[in-house]
Amino acid sequence: MTNIIKPKIWLSSPHMGEEEFKFVKEAFDTNWIAPLGPNVNGFEQDLCNYTGCTYSAALSSGTAAIHLSLILLGVKEGDEVICSSFTFSASANPILYLKANPVFVDSEKLAWNMNPEFLEAAILDRIAKNKKPKAIIIVHLYGMPAEMNNVMGIANKYEIPVIEDAAEALGSSYNGKPLGSFGVMGILSFNGNKIITTSGGGALISDNKNYIEKARFLSTQARDNAPHYQHSEIGYNYRMSNVCAGIGRGQIKVLDQRVKQRRDNFKFYENEIGRFPGIDFQVEKMGCFSNRWLTTIIIDPQKTGGITREDLRIAMVNENIECRPLWKPMHLQPVFEKYPFYGDHTSEKLFENGLCLPSGSNLSSESRLRIINCFKSVFNNG
Repeated sequence: MTNIIKPKIWLSSPHMGEEEFKFVKEAFDTNWIAPLGPNVNGFEQDLCNYTGCTYSAALSSGTAAIHLSLILLGVKEGDEVICSSFTFSASANPILYLKANPVFVDSEKLAWNMNPEFLEAAILDRIAKNKKPKAIIIVHLYGMPAEMNNVMGIANKYEIPVIEDAAEALGSSYNGKPLGSFGVMGILSFNGNKIITTSGGGALISDNKNYIEKARFLSTQARDNAPHYQHSEIGYNYRMSNVCAGIGRGQIKVLDQRVKQRRDNFKFYENEIGRFPGIDFQVEKMGCFSNRWLTTIIIDPQKTGGITREDLRIAMVNENIECRPLWKPMHLQPVFEKYPFYGDHTSEKLFENGLCLPSGSNLSSESRLRIINCFKSVFNNG
């Protein structure tokens, strides 16, 4: 008997609309198939309008944006940069690009973002060791706002600039202010799995004109103003193409709708899965508005009757449903394990028991039902 393979349910797939092709076609029709052009300019303005930041630079990735932001803040070999431990490696990798040293800070227990108490403890200890950090990279995990009032208060107290890694958080806000607009610079990602996509891409946003102008200069190979190719600084090929920016211009028109669709997914899961014992969700605290880029859960085996994260994950994988554990903390990663860490190991427990559920804005009712049935099967059998 032949096994029937069920259609794949993706964790977070791209969701194209009707506007993207218009801008891409315009790029082809006008032969603007280049790293610069009208769509790049238009997309940058769209990002400013949405985030409230005055300036933006459209780049090839969110990682490129973090790399450039550290360069702009003067981070050099041997310097230290504080970074959330509970995140994707792209938040921390650019620190090592510059031969600087990351200092990792643990999560708080409800929303899972950087714990302000451990942040201040880390700063005080590094200063005591005569190693005052040059910057703080704060991550808004899975679209959930970090405690920005506390974080910014601490950063300002010790005069350390903040870079907001809002790669997962476009469309989220804290006390009504868009994420990415709190720090001296914010970074966005438009990778294929993000809430809007340019297939690959990112952006650096800021109210500081000099930062963005320098970012644009560095991201186009740092070419000096001369009739020939002359370079006085090391540059990078980090600019977004006019074609990709055209996709972004169409995508941002439906961003609010995509946020609503992702939040609807979360409400569905909360209603259907929240009734099972031992299942908890990432908490949206007072003043926070999350785009719910991914719906994420914690499974407590002591309350589920012994059912673990892995039991649920494997059951879904067997049903051709993509799901993933929460991020493995950076301080546990082989490439980062030698660097300082401050915390109570909350992120390790989150990694051990946490799961990301399919959350795409194009997730169908049929797919959501398959996921819930998978949960029911595990819990009933358990």
